[in-house]
Amino acid sequence: MCVSYGTAMYAPKKRINIYFPLSNSSYIIVFYNDQDDCFALIQVAFKEPLDLHWTHKVFLFCGFVFITAGVTGITFMWQEEWVTVQLSLEATGPFLQFGAVGALTLMISRYVIGATFTVVSVAIFLCPLWIQSPCFIEKKDLPPKPKLIGHRGAPMLAPENTIMSFNRSISCGVKAFETDVQLSKDGVPFLMHDHNTKFLLRTTDAKDKFPNKTLSGGTSLTWAEYQRLNAGEWFVQTDPFRTVSQLSEDERALAGNQTIPSLLQLLNLAQDHNISVMFDLYSFNESNLENNTVEIVKTIQLSGINPDLVLWLPSTKRNYVHTTAPGFTQQHLGHCKFVCNIVSHRELRKTEVEVNLWVVNERWLFSLLWCAGASSVTTNACHILKDIEKPDWIIPYHLYRKICFIVDFASILVMAGIFVNQW
Repeated sequence: MCVSYGTAMYAPKKRINIYFPLSNSSYIIVFYNDQDDCFALIQVAFKEPLDLHWTHKVFLFCGFVFITAGVTGITFMWQEEWVTVQLSLEATGPFLQFGAVGALTLMISRYVIGATFTVVSVAIFLCPLWIQSPCFIEKKDLPPKPKLIGHRGAPMLAPENTIMSFNRSISCGVKAFETDVQLSKDGVPFLMHDHNTKFLLRTTDAKDKFPNKTLSGGTSLTWAEYQRLNAGEWFVQTDPFRTVSQLSEDERALAGNQTIPSLLQLLNLAQDHNISVMFDLYSFNESNLENNTVEIVKTIQLSGINPDLVLWLPSTKRNYVHTTAPGFTQQHLGHCKFVCNIVSHRELRKTEVEVNLWVVNERWLFSLLWCAGASSVTTNACHILKDIEKPDWIIPYHLYRKICFIVDFASILVMAGIFVNQW
């Protein structure tokens, strides 16, 4: 059915689309308010005063008026639109809740920080009950200063395991030379630490002198061939301890021209200065160690050194060594974690058991071991440790506890004053 209306004419009303202006205005106001709220929460968290500029107050007032007008209009004119608000909350509610929780957390953070600070403070204040150190000791009970053993001589001041290096360690007043011994192809004991894939490559120019030879261990070359190698230029060029700048021009030239010394040379030097010698015995082929031990003992006896100056470390053929050279001091090399009751070092010393620790290069560690009662330390830094006249600190434990109590009590008073003033 078709209905026909009259043809009366009328002027249509001009409709104004207010959606976009209102929505855009609301976006701007919401964004502005959110920014202000975030900055306000941050200031609250850091206990900064909330001082708003007058322009911000104007914008906030306009925002308040706009929001109030919107809520009033929806309530009285578009009540059915509250359904839309409900739907929007269903879509954004979880995230708004997270934001609200975050805001509350920031606002209450002063209490969280306060509680955390209290727990941490209590733990720190009670730390002295568990802190232990061998330097909690009376001055009269301080053990003697540990003796110094030159680890491959004085490798910070000269190329390691060279005569120059051992001479530099003599000036440090070391009680012993520590070195590493291997046998050449023709059975001559010489000084060299590296005995693996880096044999001769790190500390000599063997790669240039013997490019076609396989260098796998002491028996790779004869003693005459070892004497052709330069054992010092690498030290000047690589400066492994950043100490070459401390050497004079003459010392640098001397260091750059060092050669590989024999064990006999070191024994003669030790005998001249009444310094002990201790060494590790290395061999590319472990089955040769027993034969090497025999050759080493012969060389030591040939040198004429006082047997008491020989500290025998190798574990191979100890019975043979004891029978053939009963004057050698048999050293039993053991590994112990430093943390395993450091005070026991002092107790061992009371039973005349000497305790040597290696490698000790730092002042603080040397001081700690001194308090612990170490008999000696093997070091690369004898030139530094020789000048230490006393441990960095020692204090009786009962005095330390008293000082801690005074410091803790003063700290609590200061914190209480700050708390009362700010809260």
